[in-house]
Amino acid sequence: MAGPPRDIEALINLMARLPGLGPRSARRAALHLIRKRGALMQPLAQTMMAVAQNARDCLRCGNISTGNLCPICSDPTRGTGQICVVEGVADLWAMERGRTFQGRYHVLGGTLSALDDIGPEDLRLPKLKSRVAEEDATEVILALNATVDGQTTAHYIADDLVDLGITITSLAQGVPIGGELDYLDDGTILAALRARRRL
Repeated sequence: MAGPPRDIEALINLMARLPGLGPRSARRAALHLIRKRGALMQPLAQTMMAVAQNARDCLRCGNISTGNLCPICSDPTRGTGQICVVEGVADLWAMERGRTFQGRYHVLGGTLSALDDIGPEDLRLPKLKSRVAEEDATEVILALNATVDGQTTAHYIADDLVDLGITITSLAQGVPIGGELDYLDDGTILAALRARRRL
């Protein structure tokens, strides 16, 4: 039985390596792109080429940019007193969707992990400490995931910055808006109980 031509098979195999796409999903997506060559595939290919040539890490915060500084770092209206620390660019974009934080960000590029042999020197931790001093930051907000590695990284950062005399905070954790207790895991309920406040 004949399969797809070699170059189309190569496209499917490359797409199957993307997060969330397996071989079947990649095949369906590739076929859809081929059917919509003029309206979808050609503009997508051109945009991907432009991004491949121009995308780079922001020299200050680690966000993805097309220049030396990302739009957030180059925005003079953004405050420099607060630095929100996130694990990756996807987390930064998630924070920005809320449109409530008006400070700056710092992308670590991962979390500390003994199992994966990721230490402080493998992340953007030294740059964070120098930024706090350079930008006269008064608060560092640790917006790290509520995983073992995320919390280990948060404690490491708090210990590393304690001598700078700044406020170090973390995001509240607990029951989400619209959440029902019966569907929540034990860790979420425990975090919500510990973070309870007076009404």
